[in-house]
Amino acid sequence: MTRQLRFTAWTLAAVTAFCADPAFEPTHGFRFMAEAEAIVGAPLTPGSVAGVARRTAYRSAASQSSAQSAAAQQQTATAQQQAATAQQQAATAQQQAATAQQQAAAAQPPQAAAPQPAPAASGQAQPIGTVVTALPAGCTQTTVGGVQYSKCGATYYRAAFQGNNLVYVSAQP
Repeated sequence: MTRQLRFTAWTLAAVTAFCADPAFEPTHGFRFMAEAEAIVGAPLTPGSVAGVARRTAYRSAASQSSAQSAAAQQQTATAQQQAATAQQQAATAQQQAATAQQQAAAAQPPQAAAPQPAPAASGQAQPIGTVVTALPAGCTQTTVGGVQYSKCGATYYRAAFQGNNLVYVSAQP
């Protein structure tokens, strides 16, 4: 019990020492708290004109800087979006140009196997793969290995279609 009584006494003494004003004024007596001594008009007091002006300037500068940074971010995002759109349009244009080239190439007839007029019936053999539109005069029909050939001089021709046209291709039976 004495221990608890001693603790309570020390706590009461500490609170009194903390709250008491050491300046004793005989006219007012002993005070527990000192009066507030803020001077209205000093720069750091809440009610002073200088303090209000300082805080207002800080708030307006902070709001302007945040608005400016938001506007800059918006402009950056818009520029990035426009650049991406431009790249996409360029890629689409390239793809359309490639498609147009493919269609133009498909519309042209192949020139590698252009048919030639019928060669004169001579003793020389034509190179294998030569395409002619008509057989020369004096050709005979021959079947070799189940495939029908036309023998004209020393050259054998086999009938084939090139598109909708009947042509003859020199071959070796």
